[in-house]
Amino acid sequence: MLRTESPHSQHPDLDLYDSAELVEVLVADQLEAVRAAQKAVPALAAAVEAALPRIAAGGRLLYSGAGTSGRLGVLDSVELYPTFSWPRERAVARLAGGEAAMFVAVEGAEDDREQGARDLQALEPGPDDVLLALAASGGTPYVLGALDAARAAGTLSVGLANNPGAPVLAAADHAILLDTGPELISGSTRLKAGTAQKIALNSFSSSLMVRLNKVYGNLMVDLKATNAKLVRRAVALTMRASGADEAAARAALEQCGFHVKVAVLMLLRELDADGARARLDAVDGSVRRALAAG
Repeated sequence: MLRTESPHSQHPDLDLYDSAELVEVLVADQLEAVRAAQKAVPALAAAVEAALPRIAAGGRLLYSGAGTSGRLGVLDSVELYPTFSWPRERAVARLAGGEAAMFVAVEGAEDDREQGARDLQALEPGPDDVLLALAASGGTPYVLGALDAARAAGTLSVGLANNPGAPVLAAADHAILLDTGPELISGSTRLKAGTAQKIALNSFSSSLMVRLNKVYGNLMVDLKATNAKLVRRAVALTMRASGADEAAARAALEQCGFHVKVAVLMLLRELDADGARARLDAVDGSVRRALAAG
């Protein structure tokens, strides 16, 4: 039996607990997700290093999964645009059962290996692309089909699974084992197995974005200000990075389409928007290097 499917050795009378006890033990069990992700740090770092030159060369992040794992892939892909201005077409997720499966379970879709391959092939993957193949069990046929297609296309593959020796890990170029063990509610991998995958995905994609100069210090300077909250955040980040007051920060942002890194350079080097963009373009978008250039 898979470890993620095995009965938990603790709390056999879980159904007799009151609400306070239930919440306490469920929250405590999530700590295993953090520990599993921490053990996977070397493998995750190696995957980032392998993916970085491909993504820097224009490649895409592609995601394949089913159920909770697939939905977590969708979540990671869609959040990269507002957080880092990452082009939507360069973070593409495919979920077993199609878009409808994001909201309603499509029974049996995860068992179709051929469809997993077809869905990835439809994206015309290439050697600069990176596939994130997600499966808590590690044996989801749909995901294995996507890995088949990635291998045929020369696409770098990163497999994430929660069971040792899983086929997804064996088939991927980089194996990320997130060994969270049995779930407190036996077999419910939406719990700590899903949490560990969320941690791993966030850490992988965020590390890539930092390495691609989407962050200055620890500030999110390449966000896309698509709503009022993010506009306020852009102003606050510009103030923090430049030392300017709110009026000056907002004025600079209005001149450059609320692009924080451009506004920061405008303020600190007394440049207009075009000059700041040109200086950033010359150093691959690195605020730190643009400031060091004078």
